[in-house]
Amino acid sequence: MERLNRSEIIFKVISYALVILFAVCTLYPIVYAFSVSISGKSAYESGSIVLLPKDVTFQAYEMILYDKSFWIAYTNTLFYTVLGTAWSMFISLTGAYALQKTQLLFRRTWNFLLVFTMWFAPGMIALYLNYKSLGVDNRSGIVVAFGVQAYNIILLRNAFSSVPKDIEEAAIMDGADEFRLFSKIYMPLSTASIATVTLFYAISRWNGYYWSRMLLNNSYEQPLQVYLRQTIENYEKLYDESAVTLSYSADSLAYAMIIGSIIPVLIIYPYITKYFTKGVNMGGVKG
Repeated sequence: MERLNRSEIIFKVISYALVILFAVCTLYPIVYAFSVSISGKSAYESGSIVLLPKDVTFQAYEMILYDKSFWIAYTNTLFYTVLGTAWSMFISLTGAYALQKTQLLFRRTWNFLLVFTMWFAPGMIALYLNYKSLGVDNRSGIVVAFGVQAYNIILLRNAFSSVPKDIEEAAIMDGADEFRLFSKIYMPLSTASIATVTLFYAISRWNGYYWSRMLLNNSYEQPLQVYLRQTIENYEKLYDESAVTLSYSADSLAYAMIIGSIIPVLIIYPYITKYFTKGVNMGGVKG
């Protein structure tokens, strides 16, 4: 094994130090939020919480456990994330498969129109008026209307284009139709890109806030992010400062809700990120 020279050692030390620093900066807000959520009222208001919790109490989480509105919003978010991601992936996968086919009629035109939507956006007001005119003001509307992102279709299209044509030709000679080519050849050979795009869609759906708040009038259909924002904005109305039986602060309740909302992401994200680099590289090679 070759010995590392001084410049390589310095580079590695600096690289590791920067990565560790970045990891600390990323994890600290999560650790701090959790610490505040289980800390006592006096400890938080005195400003003594820096990293670890003090005067530990789980009363804020007990409050959430019996908050019916919180769980309704949580269920709505799961609904939008699961069905919305499935719908988005169906449209993106089938669209990407068709767009990479050289025999597709007007293929260049369709690909140009897809990229055109990334260059020129219609504007916020035009989008809002369009959504309102189409009746995008319910659960089904939110799932269907936000089903496609051009960038994700391009990633999948490029990943499908990297599949060797010899494999497709051999499968056709064996009698495979388009459905079998799509499900048995292209999808298994593009697992990394599919997992990456699924992650993109799922995170986008889970964090969806702006359009849900603008378009959904029924509070029973609003996702968790909207509920959290409204709770944080109005927490003084929801929390009685004069209640001597409460051992947690108003901010502890808000932080407890935030921690509860990110638990599914923290659980699922590590299992998918291993595909991220490979998936983006596969989908970004060909134009």
